[in-house]
Amino acid sequence: MQWVMIAAYVALLVVPLTLPLPGGSDYIWNNLARFVQFVFWGIWWPFVILGTALVGRFWCGLLCPEGALSEFASERGAGRAIPSWMKWSGWPVVAFISTTIYGQLTSIYQYPKPAALLLGGSTLAAMVVGARYGKAKRVWCRFLCPVSGVFGTVSKVAPLHFRVEPDAWKRSSPAEIAGVNCAPLIPIKTMQGSSACHMCGRCSGHRGAIRLAWRKPAADIVCGSGRMAARWDTILIIPILLGLVPAALHWTASGAFQAMRTWLVERCVELGFMWPLSLRLPWWLLTNYPSVNDVMNVVDAVSLLAFVALGAFTSSVLFLLPLAAAAAILRRKGKVVHHLAQAMIPLATSSLFCGLLALTTSQLRADGINVPGVDAARGALVVVAGLWSVELFFRISSVYCRSLNLRILATAPMGMAVAAFSATWLFMFLGG
Repeated sequence: MQWVMIAAYVALLVVPLTLPLPGGSDYIWNNLARFVQFVFWGIWWPFVILGTALVGRFWCGLLCPEGALSEFASERGAGRAIPSWMKWSGWPVVAFISTTIYGQLTSIYQYPKPAALLLGGSTLAAMVVGARYGKAKRVWCRFLCPVSGVFGTVSKVAPLHFRVEPDAWKRSSPAEIAGVNCAPLIPIKTMQGSSACHMCGRCSGHRGAIRLAWRKPAADIVCGSGRMAARWDTILIIPILLGLVPAALHWTASGAFQAMRTWLVERCVELGFMWPLSLRLPWWLLTNYPSVNDVMNVVDAVSLLAFVALGAFTSSVLFLLPLAAAAAILRRKGKVVHHLAQAMIPLATSSLFCGLLALTTSQLRADGINVPGVDAARGALVVVAGLWSVELFFRISSVYCRSLNLRILATAPMGMAVAAFSATWLFMFLGG
């Protein structure tokens, strides 16, 4: 099954490069390039995120072409020790930010060349890392994959996981049981939560102590790996998933972006600096397709960078201040802030899914297909997820404080922040 996915993945990346850019009379059903664009960005990404939220990281363990190729290369590679710099916990976040912004600057959702460069380059890097480090492992997936942090975060709300039963483990005899190769390098005996687990199933039944099981959705957030959350987890959730990503996915329809761009254009004209308005960079740096009248200049790029930075800053102010206030009310310091921030995972997940779903609906609408009620459904999903996040916040506060009054007082500011965030989404979906 993995080799079938790899073959399909390579074909979807390579074939559109041999085709001319779609024109105004080309649609999903009669143009291969448009079809591939829809598969990658209209189906693959949004529904992989949804699937991860519903059943965990089965995509990573069973279907991901990049992970399979990395492990394949590792089985036949040098098997070197993993260097300490590669284990830095910030790499997935930095890589996700970089790929998200680069994808917008090069219009990865519209054109095959940047998609092939970014996705193909990532896959090549995964194979190179696999060929050099580890032995039959997925070192790239564990430490460097740009979306591993996102998948690990989203999977915490899933009701399925591989449960480790310590008592059954102790009763078994290790001498009679063959070991398990955990490709993503997880110490399965002491695994807490499942955010790092790729759910490949190789360890299922091992020593009679590991099995696929149901759990209460988001239980991992309240009393599992959420309690071990650190700074980079909070950075990924608050400024990135709740700020930078929504801005990056919706900047073309934003009045704030247009205002920023207009202001910069006027300043350039006033100062006599015309090169930022006329300079065209190669397609692999900035969008440059004059044949279809789609060219991004330096002013456009600077405006985009400023807009996504503003989104990250606004989200940080909106959510981090209530988090700090809650920690003070609960009379706790340190990691309690990061644990409380985990309550925003349902909201961040719904925001990411609904933002990516905009790629689906926009492509369908461009071809004359309107899905009735989809905008209302997206708005309702964000609101429900926001309510769930507030409820999780209240539950997490019980871990650190028994006073009901203090817990309510600590939750109230975060509830207002969630309401403001959800109202923005509703306005964009229904009234924008």
